[in-house]
Amino acid sequence: MSGHSKWATIKRKKGALDAKRGKLFTKIGRELVVAVKEGGPDPDSNSKLRDAIAKAKANNMPNDTIQRSIKKAAGEDSAKEYFELVYEGYGPSGVAFMVETLSDNKNRTAGDLRHYFDKYGGNLGQTGSVGFMFDRKGQLVIAKANGIDEDTLMMDALDAGAEDFAAEDECFEVTSSPEDFSRVREALEAKGYEFEQAEISYIPQTLTEVTDPDAVKNLNKLIEMLEDNDDVQNVYHTWDMPEGDEEEE
Repeated sequence: MSGHSKWATIKRKKGALDAKRGKLFTKIGRELVVAVKEGGPDPDSNSKLRDAIAKAKANNMPNDTIQRSIKKAAGEDSAKEYFELVYEGYGPSGVAFMVETLSDNKNRTAGDLRHYFDKYGGNLGQTGSVGFMFDRKGQLVIAKANGIDEDTLMMDALDAGAEDFAAEDECFEVTSSPEDFSRVREALEAKGYEFEQAEISYIPQTLTEVTDPDAVKNLNKLIEMLEDNDDVQNVYHTWDMPEGDEEEE
């Protein structure tokens, strides 16, 4: 979660990872592996796998690549064990961070993240140190395209069990409780909607405006380093990222 514009956030994240498409697919593939290990390779009976597939599709992962990842995970009895861990911390200017990871080496991951935060003017905190500043919600983002009618989408979303619906300049955002996320997503999928983002996220309750140029530079570098780490799946923060900063490195 970056800044006040959901569309700018998605463009920044996807744009940064487009240049590293293999890395992005590796990260999503890891989520598919964990989902298969937990609930089996059949998405009809594994809601976590269905959600991981939806995220993969929202990030333009080819279907054959998705299926290969699922088959590989199903056939690997001795595959690496991945630990799902969430790290919390503060960046420059008191910006709060939640960092989701999937790691086969917790010590390595913790060491890497601590180094990034220290290097760029922040600090890694204890569990619960910033979590209270975020809400855990299912998020579906749909581009304003193909003649989608706002009122129809809103009613479809609410009928499916969504908690909230918002229209931005270039997209619609549907939010739900984590428990209802799969049901809402599948209902909208069945009606033909396609997603730019489909995942359960940490949504900041309030945003922090940062004006110091050095802090802005360090925040961008910290986000870049976190997103580039192989063990990091998602990065959420409270920075009210101004338009334009989403392209800076």
